[in-house]
Amino acid sequence: MARKTGDYHTEHIEWLKDPENAAGYLNAVIEEEDKDALLLALRNIAEAEGGMAAVAEKAHLKRESLYRMLSPRGNPALSNLFSILHGMGLKMTIQPDKTVTVS
Repeated sequence: MARKTGDYHTEHIEWLKDPENAAGYLNAVIEEEDKDALLLALRNIAEAEGGMAAVAEKAHLKRESLYRMLSPRGNPALSNLFSILHGMGLKMTIQPDKTVTVS
């Protein structure tokens, strides 16, 4: 008998509830250098964290502003990105790119 799998999106959102998974997911998306993928990843993590309203409250932002920033046409300022990540229980770090040589 074939094993029934759940809805991918629902399982993905459940997986993103773990902060380690969410951080790894964001890091992988950031490596792709695709703004649209990053905004989608942030929307997915917001959903996992209880929705836009919950993240907006933790980030000290208006819910409507958060929706706009993370929309497909969004372009959040760096300060807002830090607030959004904080509201998701995450933070941004920088590490060396070992594939690039600097002289």
